[in-house]
Amino acid sequence: MGCFVVLFALISPRLALFFIAIFSDMLSRSFDSWFIPFIGFFLLPWTTLAYACMWELGGNQVNGFEWFIVILAFLADLSSYGLIGNRRSTAR
Repeated sequence: MGCFVVLFALISPRLALFFIAIFSDMLSRSFDSWFIPFIGFFLLPWTTLAYACMWELGGNQVNGFEWFIVILAFLADLSSYGLIGNRRSTAR
């Protein structure tokens, strides 16, 4: 199952989140409610996926180096929004 999630994450983090939500309970264990993963699916998919994976790897907590991975995922999400804005401004 883990290898498939990694392959789906390389294709799309939203696809990986979708399959994690369907085939496991990782998101429900990582987050207290369904609302945060739902919003994360649309706004910050890499961050949501990284937090859920680091929560599982860290033994039901995120500490130390795991926060570095979550921050890198957050920067990846922000850079994707920056690239979209850059493409729109150069298309004019």
